Amino acid sequence: MSEGEFGLVEAVSIGLGGMIGGGIYAVLGVVSRVTGAATWFAFVLAGVVAVCAGYSFVRLNELVAADGDEGGGGGAVTFVQSFTGNSTLAGMAGWTLLVGYVGSMAMYAFAFGEFTVALPLVPESVAGLSLRPVVSVLAVAGFVGLNLLGTRATGSAENVLVAVKVVVLVAFGVGGVAYALLATSEPVQVGTSQIASFSPIMAAAVAFVAFQGWQLLFYDQESFESPREQIPTAVYISIPVAIAIYVVVAVATYNLAPQALQSHPHTALARAASTMTGAVGLASVGGVVISLSALFSTGSAINATLFSTGYFAKGLLSDDLLPDRVGDTSESGVPTRTVLLLGVVTAAFSAAGSLSAITSFASLAFIVVFGGTSYLAFTQRDAEGIDALWPAVGTVGATLFFGLMFLHLYSAERNTFYTVLVVAAVVLGVELLYFERDVIEEEIPSLGTSGEGTG
Repeated sequence: MSEGEFGLVEAVSIGLGGMIGGGIYAVLGVVSRVTGAATWFAFVLAGVVAVCAGYSFVRLNELVAADGDEGGGGGAVTFVQSFTGNSTLAGMAGWTLLVGYVGSMAMYAFAFGEFTVALPLVPESVAGLSLRPVVSVLAVAGFVGLNLLGTRATGSAENVLVAVKVVVLVAFGVGGVAYALLATSEPVQVGTSQIASFSPIMAAAVAFVAFQGWQLLFYDQESFESPREQIPTAVYISIPVAIAIYVVVAVATYNLAPQALQSHPHTALARAASTMTGAVGLASVGGVVISLSALFSTGSAINATLFSTGYFAKGLLSDDLLPDRVGDTSESGVPTRTVLLLGVVTAAFSAAGSLSAITSFASLAFIVVFGGTSYLAFTQRDAEGIDALWPAVGTVGATLFFGLMFLHLYSAERNTFYTVLVVAAVVLGVELLYFERDVIEEEIPSLGTSGEGTG
């Protein structure tokens, strides 16, 4: 990609596409099970914390640039390294982000499989074998192959892709709300009685993964004509637009297909679209359009996230924050081993995990990193241009989300709670072993010497 190729339109498309790309299709049903009709409010709460994190990213990026690092080294890892000087902490932030991106791709692949088997004429199982995990793994494998071939949409193509996804969701959301208001006798349910409870906040923690994607703008800043002006504008446009789309889609889906959100939460959007278009005798058409849009969106999200994550991992390799065996940084583009490894882990998660566990784990990863970045911005509140309020809200919100997420999993999904806890402990343990390996190696000989002296 040539330097300075992208303008503001492309920046907004990348930021919005990273969020709209598959999150709403994958997490809506999971969030709705937690808070019901107040699902729209959960997305608002998650979006507010995401905006605060976006503000923190923008301000820290400006401080890094002011110190002479103009261009493509932004992101949480750079911020931690620059403002704490702790390479171990920076590496752990990088690994946590990698886990979050893998979880996001697994979530998209899971939703891809669910919407595939929801299509007419597609069976749910073949010879007693569930088709959903097979489709999810094949989807990941296909996009791994595309990335190995160097396939990537240009900035202009990304504009078109995002426009199509946004138009379909906005048309569904606005049309669905209008249908619920005008064509049904029941009042539109917005969960007023639940807004004052903890359930929307718990649901917001689950929904948080739907707001990851905008931060990818900070990884490839050389690609923009004027990154210091275009990236902040894109962040401040894309997150509120995503909030608005999620809100209208959530209200429409809950009011058109409340039963489907409980019985078939993963594909409730398709059932809601069938209800709406059924009024004009096109029930099957509406469901198919939404299902195809979901395949299109989740598929492109897998592809784009895999591409960006591959380059993110290559940057970690270059900084010695990942083992050399993960990939060869001398290769042009993303190292082959890196793409294959990301694909294998993603496929395993999507095939073996539940959507709730995958979504919860990915959300936790981004809550930790975005909350940590907000706190880092708060520590720099005396710097020119930083308003302490936004980082403070981001820090408090992420901390609250983190605690309530575990409380929800423990009380409502005990198996998922233990799964997430074990995986998180393993990831943290591996991170500490890798980044503190020099200290451990120094201690082992001294332990041996101590043992000989006492024996």
